[in-house]
Amino acid sequence: MSAPARPWTADDPLRRALVLLDVDRARVGLAVGLGVLSLGSAVALAAVAAWLIARASQMPPVLELSVATVAVRAFGIGRGTFRYVERLTSHDVALRGMATLRTTLYEQVARGRVGAALALRRGDLLARVGADVDTVGDAVVRGLLPAAVAAVLGLGTVVAMALFLPAAGLALAACLVLAGVVSPALAARAARTSESRAVDARATVASVSLGVLDAPGPVTVAGLLPRELDALRSADAALARAVDAGARPAALSAALGQLAVGLAVLAALVLGVPALTAGTVAPVELAVLVLTPLAAFEATAVLPAAAIQVQRSRAAAGRVLALLDEAAPDEVIPDEALPDGAMPDEAVPDAGSPDPPAHPSSASLAARDLACGWPGRELVVRGLDLDVHPGRSLAVVGPSGTGKTTLLLTLAGLLPSRGGSLTLGGVPLDALSRGDVTSRAVLTTEDAHLFETTVLENLRVARGDVTEDEARAALDRAGLTAWLGGLPDGLATPLGADGRNVSGGERRRLLLARALLSPAPLLLVDEPAEHLDTATADRLVRDLLTTGTVPLPAGPGSAAPTPARGVVVVTHRLSALDAADEVLVLRDGRVAARGTHAELLARDAGYREAEARERREQHEQREDA
Repeated sequence: MSAPARPWTADDPLRRALVLLDVDRARVGLAVGLGVLSLGSAVALAAVAAWLIARASQMPPVLELSVATVAVRAFGIGRGTFRYVERLTSHDVALRGMATLRTTLYEQVARGRVGAALALRRGDLLARVGADVDTVGDAVVRGLLPAAVAAVLGLGTVVAMALFLPAAGLALAACLVLAGVVSPALAARAARTSESRAVDARATVASVSLGVLDAPGPVTVAGLLPRELDALRSADAALARAVDAGARPAALSAALGQLAVGLAVLAALVLGVPALTAGTVAPVELAVLVLTPLAAFEATAVLPAAAIQVQRSRAAAGRVLALLDEAAPDEVIPDEALPDGAMPDEAVPDAGSPDPPAHPSSASLAARDLACGWPGRELVVRGLDLDVHPGRSLAVVGPSGTGKTTLLLTLAGLLPSRGGSLTLGGVPLDALSRGDVTSRAVLTTEDAHLFETTVLENLRVARGDVTEDEARAALDRAGLTAWLGGLPDGLATPLGADGRNVSGGERRRLLLARALLSPAPLLLVDEPAEHLDTATADRLVRDLLTTGTVPLPAGPGSAAPTPARGVVVVTHRLSALDAADEVLVLRDGRVAARGTHAELLARDAGYREAEARERREQHEQREDA
């Protein structure tokens, strides 16, 4: 493991994250100025009040005290007013920065390498884009701004005290260094010790808690609840140990802060009394020298907590930047690198491909000797060739675990190819931007997300301008007309968190309807017939393989016909594959056979036996019904 970066160096994650916050420096300066005015009013209030009390004890004419009386009121009101405005300004800076960083994170994860997000548990990913981003933003409000205010105010107070008695000013400076530098340094050391141990424990607590609360039924049925609760207890215990590890230096830091206040008052008395005896300072000035430092330490009192916040934000920044760096997209081909006269979405022959695609369309997907697998794991598919373009349908079948879903993820650009050639429109897929790929190929997986909103808004994830008529037409194609008619509010019915209000089969068909509404000319579908009865499953797969590949007439909400698509379907149903232009049979990670449904029935014994077994099971189900 590499050593952690030194604080505030170029490799410091917090420094990098603060740059990504893109804070407005003018607003930061305004926030610091308002903070100085707020605490400066507190210091001035203490100084004027000390002078007023001491001078009043000498019983001067009342008019001599009127200015000080008004000043006390003014500084008291100003302290609260400036504090309120400072909080508004500083939080505005932090919240704007959090929004910017979170937007950057969303865009990077959405457009970059999908493995970065898929490698994390759902709760861990949520913690990074949520709590960790908030913690990075807190570094501004609770860490850096208080430090800047304390530095400016401390310098001003020292200069003011030095005007009365230089030695007292130097003593106050030394005590402020003890309270504002040494004490926070100890607190930062304690925080480094605890945060380095606690950051992973917090993430585990968030991840496990969300997993259990989000799906308590499946977790309990699968017998995983005891294991998850044990993991939660272990993480909580690790978090407690991390806090205990930093308790001793944190306690010493707190003690030094209080010690510095006492030393400052004592030093003012020790230096001020001889000066008073010598006539260097007046009795009233001595009261100001002794009591003013008490208010000056109000700025340094928050610095240990600020130092802890900086360390906590640094740990959170490391987690956020780890996700950003992991999701960073590969280098794409710039427009100027394309051949003369070619646009980014035009077909550009790939010099490394042995055979150019037969259909040179910008939406043609071609694989030659393709190898697929998750990064860092063994290959699950090898030596695969295929061509898909609008108007052509392809079915992929094979036993579970043979790499069908991994193949679809690779074809969609969500996993990098592990070998061979994979091009979209003649351009290597991994050289295209994520937006270019998703505009031409849409993937529907079995675990795609359903959002906690209405049916219509879930369908609009594919295309934001989907009309209600278009939504109904897509649901009808997916076999959900009766389901839609049974909903209390039709398209306006909310689906619940992650689609909890729909069954497994309804979920699959709803995701398929969403994919059908996408304008992408290539459609990649994973197991659309799962959780459906055999008749419905066959009808759905056959419709997908046929009507998906020919132009459809304009519907009631469409101004133009739906263009032909290229379709790749991964399915375990064989009886409906007579509608496919070609069927690929995967066994042991390789294409064991390929051809039309009729050709495979004639020459591939395994395919023929599987199809016969499927028909027998379907016949038995009909008899049982």
